[in-house]
Amino acid sequence: MARIEVAGGGVEITSAGEGPDLVLLHSLLIDRTAFDRVIVNFTQKRRVHLVALPGFNGSSPAGPAVEDYADRIADALPALRLSANSAVLGNGFGGFVAIALAARHGTLFDKLLLVDTAARFPTSARSAFAVMAEKVAAGGMGAVAEIAARRIFHDAYLDAHPEAVAERRAVLLRFNPEAFISACRALEQVDLSAQLARIANPTLVLVGEFDAATPVELARELAEGIGAAKFLLLPGCGHCPPLEQPQAFLAAVSEFLDLTAS
Repeated sequence: MARIEVAGGGVEITSAGEGPDLVLLHSLLIDRTAFDRVIVNFTQKRRVHLVALPGFNGSSPAGPAVEDYADRIADALPALRLSANSAVLGNGFGGFVAIALAARHGTLFDKLLLVDTAARFPTSARSAFAVMAEKVAAGGMGAVAEIAARRIFHDAYLDAHPEAVAERRAVLLRFNPEAFISACRALEQVDLSAQLARIANPTLVLVGEFDAATPVELARELAEGIGAAKFLLLPGCGHCPPLEQPQAFLAAVSEFLDLTAS
């Protein structure tokens, strides 16, 4: 584990594996453990960097906007000396950060993989972040455990895995409440639609069929806004494919990330 010091703070990054670099940016409701079920497969073909987003784990908070999070990550990436054919993968909130990163600093890496994310939220969906922020301010991180589980997983998964709510609570209790509230406020305001045309990186947009947090129609809109981006639907899956359907997720991204290359 390393902490890369940049202007304004530091970014905590855990690196493992060999090969072209792969930078992983986690979601709002799941920390870096979201990738635990796929990390071994990734590290067989890639040098993987698990980034703690600003304000999470050991990373310093950034400014109030998603673009501020992206700029902080961009300041840290040169220290990793990313290889040719490097890639950035963002899930959920990490996907928003990855979009801003590609639009503003796309020359720092090659490929862009956006998993269950969007460029914006419609007005009706923004209130969910205000609700979560208010609940955490009043009752701490545990107050949003059930909301988190239902945003990450669909009903069929929760019926089969009733322990998921307790698991989400255990993860959320590790979060800094103030950092979580700041991230909610950033998502409440974000609209990256106008920046999509600037993205020149080869891009894959993947979304779970049953994602309630960033529904399929928002992912399609995102892919349509990024030039020649490829869109891929993962059947029967929710908001976090690496956690819910790791093998199906790996199969879906294998070609794009050259995971089968000898």
